Amino acid sequence: MRRDELGDLSAFLAVAEERSFTRAAARLGTSQSSLSHTVRRLEERMGVRLLTRTTRNVAPTEAGEQLLDTLRPAFNDIEERINAIGALRQRPAGTVRLTASPHPAASIVMPAASRLMAEYPDVKIEISVDLRLTDIVAERYDAGIRLGEQVEKDMVAVRIGPDLRMAVVGSPDYFARHPKPKTPHELTRHSCINLRLPTLGGLYAWEFERKGRPLNVRVDGQFICNETSMIIDAALNGLGLTCLPEDLFGTLVAEGRLVRVLEDWCPPFPGYHLYYPSRRQTSPAFRLLVEALRYRE
Repeated sequence: MRRDELGDLSAFLAVAEERSFTRAAARLGTSQSSLSHTVRRLEERMGVRLLTRTTRNVAPTEAGEQLLDTLRPAFNDIEERINAIGALRQRPAGTVRLTASPHPAASIVMPAASRLMAEYPDVKIEISVDLRLTDIVAERYDAGIRLGEQVEKDMVAVRIGPDLRMAVVGSPDYFARHPKPKTPHELTRHSCINLRLPTLGGLYAWEFERKGRPLNVRVDGQFICNETSMIIDAALNGLGLTCLPEDLFGTLVAEGRLVRVLEDWCPPFPGYHLYYPSRRQTSPAFRLLVEALRYRE
């Protein structure tokens, strides 16, 4: 196989994974027109259409899906072997790509990453902050961060934070107008601030447990948001009750600016874990980050 043919396959892989010529061009550092020409040349050489193009979407054809399934593990293997060769350097180097939701990205990853990058100038860390449950293999991330209960069984999981607890809170002004709920069932009579989840656009069902018995409550209210800082601001402004991890509220509860309720219905649950494929050949830079993030009680 000639070198330019390998480059054409790499270009197709980027477009097929990104489902967009624009995003793939940005990923490869080339122009959209050049990328389109490269993929068209590959299709002509193979004698089959690999991508279906519309004004809004780019998707692999059946032949494109077969080629994608062939290329993805092959290119992943090449990348890992190149990283292994780079590991022979005396100083750890390379880029580690992570995906995480906003909460652990800010509270856990960023402090550890800052210390690591200061000590190892040749190590680069890229964090994609997203509430989605990302497929790290398909999207070529080195690792992801999820709650312990969300990590798939075939992944290596490393605990990076303590157990968490949810907290239901409201402002003193809100409770001056409404009685405090004594059970989660009473939340249906309150104005609650909902968190919009990216998966299928659903709303977070508030989760409770008492004496080993779980209980989920679908709440309603005037305000819905997909960003936790705005939800906290809405609670401070008396728009309703909210349910988020307790550490997000900082000193707001201790200062009396927010009032906590239903505390005995919110037991601890497994905190955040870093996860990655068990078959992955890890680089020195990646192993350094794992150790920097590893939770030690």
